[in-house]
Amino acid sequence: MENIDVTFDFTSDTPNYWDGFWNNELGYSKRDPDSKSPMLRKYHQILWSRELPCGEKMELTDGKSRYYLKWKDFYFGSDSILVSFRHSDKKPLLDEVKEKVSDYKSFVEKYVRDFYTIGGMIIFPQRRFSLNCARGCHQRIRDRWDLTLECIRRYYQGEDSPIFKSLLKDKAFFDLFVDFKGYVDFFFLQDCVSEDYRKVNLWLGNDFFEKNPVPQNADEYLTFIGKEYDFLNKRNRRILNFKINM
Repeated sequence: MENIDVTFDFTSDTPNYWDGFWNNELGYSKRDPDSKSPMLRKYHQILWSRELPCGEKMELTDGKSRYYLKWKDFYFGSDSILVSFRHSDKKPLLDEVKEKVSDYKSFVEKYVRDFYTIGGMIIFPQRRFSLNCARGCHQRIRDRWDLTLECIRRYYQGEDSPIFKSLLKDKAFFDLFVDFKGYVDFFFLQDCVSEDYRKVNLWLGNDFFEKNPVPQNADEYLTFIGKEYDFLNKRNRRILNFKINM
């Protein structure tokens, strides 16, 4: 396997990512590493081009201008699986967070750079009204990866979830992994689930889809970011160990 640096920050090769980042005082870039970072595309292509649980070997190629990556009849896009809720409607929450951290701008810039390492990234099938869009827009998920993965677990069990219909549209993709364990293992997501793969670990709260998934105060926010960091570090180590043992 070609070299993968699990510390590489994909904002660093995204042109002009940090230009005007603090213009809205919350931290926002108009440039998205998911589509603009050449190294991220390369790393996705390297990591996921291998044997699938179904026995086929996925060999991703550059989709050129229209598509990000492709294999056979599948077209894929990149997405971050970590979220920080820095939206204008969350300004009161973020103002509260500012009171809890000594240097808010440094705090944000550090986790943005850390979250944009390969351990924070994944690929999804690319289409209109995609899974990526569904998980970001649904009010009971709001881009949270733990809740997204619970939906995927339920899909494999034939159980309903807030985005079951969207997942069903990608049946051919999920069939490649045979079952939930296959999906989790392929994408190095073991630290999101219990040892027997029967339970997804919640990063905030104690129930699925019953309450507003967004942190409601600074303490919850910092707890959630901490859980994401813990997962990120463990996943990066898994990717590094996998690469070393190849």
